[in-house]
Amino acid sequence: MRTPPRWRSVLAPAAMAAALAAAALGGTGAAHADDHDAPHAATPAPAHGPQPAHPAKPDHPAEPGQPQYPGKPEQPVHPAKPEQPGKPEQPVHPAKPEYPVHPDKPQYPGKPERPVHPDKPVHPAKPVTPVTPVKPEYPAHPAKPVHPEKPAHPVTPEKPAYPAKPVKPEYPAKPAHPATPAKPAYPAKPAKPEQPSKPAYPAKPAKPEYPAKPAQPATPAKPAYPAKPAYPAKPAKPEYPSKPAKPDYPAKPAYPAKPAKPEYPSKPAYPAKPAKPEQPSKPAYPAKPAKPDYPSKPAKPELPAKPAYPAKPAKPDYPAKPAHPSKPAKPAYPAKPSKPDHPAKPAYPSKPAKPAYPAKPAKPEQPSKPAYPAKPAKPAHPAKPDHPAKPAYPSKPAKPDHPSKPAHPSKPAKPDHPSKPAHPSKPDHPSKPAKPSKGKHSGHEDKGHGGHEGHGD
Repeated sequence: MRTPPRWRSVLAPAAMAAALAAAALGGTGAAHADDHDAPHAATPAPAHGPQPAHPAKPDHPAEPGQPQYPGKPEQPVHPAKPEQPGKPEQPVHPAKPEYPVHPDKPQYPGKPERPVHPDKPVHPAKPVTPVTPVKPEYPAHPAKPVHPEKPAHPVTPEKPAYPAKPVKPEYPAKPAHPATPAKPAYPAKPAKPEQPSKPAYPAKPAKPEYPAKPAQPATPAKPAYPAKPAYPAKPAKPEYPSKPAKPDYPAKPAYPAKPAKPEYPSKPAYPAKPAKPEQPSKPAYPAKPAKPDYPSKPAKPELPAKPAYPAKPAKPDYPAKPAHPSKPAKPAYPAKPSKPDHPAKPAYPSKPAKPAYPAKPAKPEQPSKPAYPAKPAKPAHPAKPDHPAKPAYPSKPAKPDHPSKPAHPSKPAKPDHPSKPAHPSKPDHPSKPAKPSKGKHSGHEDKGHGGHEGHGD
């Protein structure tokens, strides 16, 4: 048995002190070994007297006893399960047959050489675009007219005085707080002066007409493009040789019949389990005391009527704006050239018919499993006590109706914008010549790719 390290640190000084005391006693014993008749010194008595007895502690008050629940019944012992029979040995399967060797594939003929295409013609140089003339400068814009100063806004009238507030009813006395004294009535406010009428706005001056813009010079016509040279005719493609027929594959050998599985022995039936004992009913809880009724709240006083706002003056009518000028019609684009038709594809050779698979052997029937024993019914739970009814809340007072707001005055219609001066019409450009067709088969179909012939096996 080993000593823990914490006790080792405590026992080390104690052992050293015991060794020193033994050495001192050994020295004195050797000194007084011959003095056997010397009497020992008497031990002095303690200085303090006997201690008084402690007073008796009072008994603690007895706690109220908890309701004793009935003891739970003992669970019945389940019977032992029967031993399961062992699994039968699996039969040995026969070896699989070897597959036949496939015949070698025939060699396909090589592709023929492609013909040499002639060189493409050189395109002529494009004509030089003429220089566009310099655009003339527009005349200086006239100065805008000076608008008259806006009239000063009138002073907003003061709001009319509110009627005196009604005296609040006295609330019932509360046990903690003293009764609130009645609120004194406010003195009547003086009447406000009437608002003077708003002056009418002065009429706006008419805008001056803009001067006509100068006509732009005519653009010179572009020169016509030279005619495109014709491409030389392409040589015809050579015919490809036909592929050799594929050899037929040998028939697949049939699998040997599998041996029948042995029948499993029937399992013994499970013994019936004993019924569980019924649980004892719980003790009923004591009834809760009823809540006291709350005092009803006093009715809310009605709000005073909102004063009506003064009517706003009507806005002046703006002058009518002229209509926008019409734009010139867009020129029509030249018609696009039609694309050439695609050449017809060659017919692909038909594929050989797929050989049928051999019929699969029928599976043996599996033995039926035994039915599980029926589970015992669970005992019904004891009925719970009904909860006490909740007291109804006091009804809330109805909210007062808010006064209707005054209708907004109708806004005047927006005036039309003034018309802008018409721009000078631009001269029409000459139509461009039709571009050459850049379709899929218009001179760029053979770039070293062999098309789709020869891949349809």
